[in-house]
Parts: sequence; structure tokens; C-alpha cells
Amino acid sequence: MSKRHTIILMQTSQNRATRTFMDYESVSQAMDGICALYERKLKDLNPAMRNITYDIQDLYNFIDGLADLSALVYDHSIQAYLPNDREWIRNKMFHHLKKLAH
Repeated sequence: MSKRHTIILMQTSQNRATRTFMDYESVSQAMDGICALYERKLKDLNPAMRNITYDIQDLYNFIDGLADLSALVYDHSIQAYLPNDREWIRNKMFHHLKKLAH
């Protein structure tokens, strides 16, 4: 995944006040950022647990449970951001984690 500036747009609940964004220098860093958000949520829900594990399906459930999630990825060839949906994020996440596992 090349160094393409990526903005993650997220809304955690139906309340519009939960809309937020995070920006990253690359798609890979954005995927790490989404994982970190999920891990933070797990720690908040399980404060007494020292080691928390999860699998890709748990992460997908987190992604699918958000009211809205999308990514804007900068395309140098057209000098603009291209929008990507939740399914694209799930696909990129799978390939990102697979790459980290090897």
C-alpha cells in the first residue's frame, strides 16, 4: 500500500455529534488506526483483563457496528481524494493484517 494520504470518516452511533475523522500518511497507517480504535474499545469494555485477543471477524463486527465508516484516499494522478466504502475498508484491513502475519 503506497504512501497515499488517507482520511477515515467515522460516525460511531446514530447521533450526528459522534461524527469524527482521523488522517494518516498511508492506507496502511489508517488500517492500524482502525485496529487501535477497536483495541481501545476492548480495553474500555474489559478494564480488568491484561491480555485481550480478537480475530478478524471480531474486527469486522466492530467495523460493521459503526453507524458510518468510509475512507478518502488521495490519488496523486488526479490530485484529489477518492471515496471508499466500508467494504473497501474491510478488504484493505484483511490484506493489511495478512501482510503483517507473514
